[in-house]
Amino acid sequence: CPGCPRFGDPEPAPEARARLDELARRHGLPAPAWHRSAARGFRHRARLMVRGRARSPKVGLFQAGSHRIVDIPRCPIHHPLINTVSAALKRSIRETGVEPYADRPHRGALRAVQILVERPSGRAQVTLVGNDTRPDPLMPLAARLEAELGDSIQGLWWNGNPDRTNRILGDHWHHIAGAEAAVDPVAGADIHTPPGAFVQSHPEMAARIAEAVQARVPDGARVAELYAGCGALSLGLLPRVASLHLNEINEHGLRGLAMGLEARPAPERGRCQVWPGAAASALEILDEVDTVVVDPPRRGLESDVREALGRAPATRLLYVSCGLESLARDSERLVESGWRLRGLSAFDAFPFTDHVESLAEFAREAPQA
Repeated sequence: CPGCPRFGDPEPAPEARARLDELARRHGLPAPAWHRSAARGFRHRARLMVRGRARSPKVGLFQAGSHRIVDIPRCPIHHPLINTVSAALKRSIRETGVEPYADRPHRGALRAVQILVERPSGRAQVTLVGNDTRPDPLMPLAARLEAELGDSIQGLWWNGNPDRTNRILGDHWHHIAGAEAAVDPVAGADIHTPPGAFVQSHPEMAARIAEAVQARVPDGARVAELYAGCGALSLGLLPRVASLHLNEINEHGLRGLAMGLEARPAPERGRCQVWPGAAASALEILDEVDTVVVDPPRRGLESDVREALGRAPATRLLYVSCGLESLARDSERLVESGWRLRGLSAFDAFPFTDHVESLAEFAREAPQA
């Protein structure tokens, strides 16, 4: 597929580098430090489409701008276990006769598969995405796949997505076997990830981002994180901060967050409070902290959140961004409200693409009473 590593090692996102360099210059900063890793075998989570026929299934990605599938049996950027699971899935489809999904007639039982490799165990959390509200049509396939993979399966799930939609996962869930969440150590905490929760596909780079965030938080700080997900950025702070407030809206992220907190010692749990719901519904927590961590979606901060950050008494803001356009826009507006951009780092979490993750560090004097 385009950008395949057979073309050699990638340059680190030249367009993104230019945009981040310009953002740094605009705020009087040196060019951002870049964090890179190996460009092969880094992807530990993949969402792969299933098409073709039961006798000749295809498991892979859509070509850009289309629903034409590209079969990728030996993708070199995937963790090897993802390719192993993909091959076992194809064999299981052929053996059970389960029909892959067809877009135009909206027919077929199996739409996609999500595979997440748990780093400590080297095993896979596998989610079969069906075109139904019930798991029954895919249960023979699940049984065959479980027999094929044996101990390589960490957890096996069914997800139902019966709608005509470009969404990969639907709203229906059934736990078939194994563990309910993958568990990965990230920056001092075991992060629990159910299959419906967000997780970075490049865990090594995600851990570096979390370590960079935590290195900028002083001991004894009072911390709030908005858009916290399963807690990868901040849970590791619990042994040394005075308090930690975590906000998240996704029910699967909240479940992972609860599991991660359950694994912490009781004194640490007592210093942490979870605020379910949209970030804009949890803005009162900003009145009680000196440090704020945000990791918003690609569109950036909602206007209510950005305005509340302008009024908050916090003196330290750590902004993890997956969208350069929104980061530039939010940076300008945060600076207008009294913040100063004092540091910028880039993390090449998606080799062979121009997409990067970035960490912006803002500071300001405490507002006058």
